[in-house]
Amino acid sequence: MTTDTAAGARTVQIFQVSTLYGAATVAAAIDAGLYGAPGDARRLLLLSHNAEIPETALRLETMTGYPRIAARFDGVLDWNETIHPYHPAAWAPRPEEAPLWQRVLRTAWDLGTARVELVVESIQVNPAKALGACFPESSVEVYADGLMSYGPTRTDVAQSLACRIRRLLHLDLVPGLTPMLLTEYGTPSELVPDDAFRAVLAEIAADAGDDPAVAAAVAARPTALLLGQYLAALGLLTVEEEEELHVRMVRGAAALGHRSIVFKPHPTAPAAYSTVLREAAEEAGVRLTVLDVPLLAETFYERCELELVVGCFSTAMLTAAVYYGVPIARVGTEELLERLTPFENSNRIPLTVVDHLVPDLEGGADPAVPGPAPDSLAPLVRAVSFCMRHKAHPGLRAETEMYLAAHHADPAVAHHFGTVRLTQLGLPGGEPAHVGGTPLRRGLVRGRR
Repeated sequence: MTTDTAAGARTVQIFQVSTLYGAATVAAAIDAGLYGAPGDARRLLLLSHNAEIPETALRLETMTGYPRIAARFDGVLDWNETIHPYHPAAWAPRPEEAPLWQRVLRTAWDLGTARVELVVESIQVNPAKALGACFPESSVEVYADGLMSYGPTRTDVAQSLACRIRRLLHLDLVPGLTPMLLTEYGTPSELVPDDAFRAVLAEIAADAGDDPAVAAAVAARPTALLLGQYLAALGLLTVEEEEELHVRMVRGAAALGHRSIVFKPHPTAPAAYSTVLREAAEEAGVRLTVLDVPLLAETFYERCELELVVGCFSTAMLTAAVYYGVPIARVGTEELLERLTPFENSNRIPLTVVDHLVPDLEGGADPAVPGPAPDSLAPLVRAVSFCMRHKAHPGLRAETEMYLAAHHADPAVAHHFGTVRLTQLGLPGGEPAHVGGTPLRRGLVRGRR
């Protein structure tokens, strides 16, 4: 743990991050002046490692470009170290302990009596909730580092915390689409400027210049990049199904004429994924390079002139299109939408956005740079969001009813909604209120959720 000694500072801003992409988002916001001028406040970077077994997972500090991000802060703190032996995703202070924990943290982090401002990710879960409890007088800002910002807040946020949230900062990953996150609490959203984020990615990519694995991948002159997400770890697919998903990416890219392809696995993916892909690449007559190094996929866009990026619903796909103008294509979104449970699973909106916006690699459509959100996207996202968290957004019922009445039979729309969910909510597309004269009861309905 490293900090400077500035206990007498008027204000301390604590930026909690768990991913390098999130850290890059925060850095871009700072560079753009969204957190005041340099010297206005003491800025501390608080790292949290939220993997199931943090001790064995890839640490953010080891990733390419991290030192450049950390240099923007007056000190770096380690949340895992602070609350050891508790896990960051599980621990929060009991209400009666919160004042004691604030004193502990102010002493351990040399905060003195300074006013604290919190900047956190995923406000509805720990460690963001825990930080909010430890500093109950602090203002809170939330930054979103992916497509989930376009969906509803995953769970209810305690009013004592919600009333302190000043704004949501997010990247313009789908130009023209407004985030739903935290809107039920009246929280305004603000964009992190595109040029500031692109500049941060360029900084990170510069650090990758001496990496032999990156150099080898660039030397292969790839025209396509395939993105792994390790969906098996999320319980969305089995390991075998995810392997097959990656194979489909290879075959789809090869069918479009790409002969040199890079695969960027998720940092926690098993090595066996690469073995299966190499066999598929050989069969397709494709040169495959596996970029298995601790760096953001986005940094590779800076170093190679790609013609295609393929993924399932990775945020990195939209980054490629929006910030680098690289055509993108998707694989497997419809199958995942069909089996994703429960319906309120927070991956649903990223899947919905990508499925609706990005061409299907196996469907005959040409890969493309999507551009601004089409008029059809926002109504779909809002309707799906209502079905996910209808109690949080009761005001969306009327427009959702109108949308589904007009579109529920459209195959391009129907797979975003399950018959069971529509029935439970009494929406168009659900089962009739009575089946065979017997009232339809929740829990007895079978079919797509």
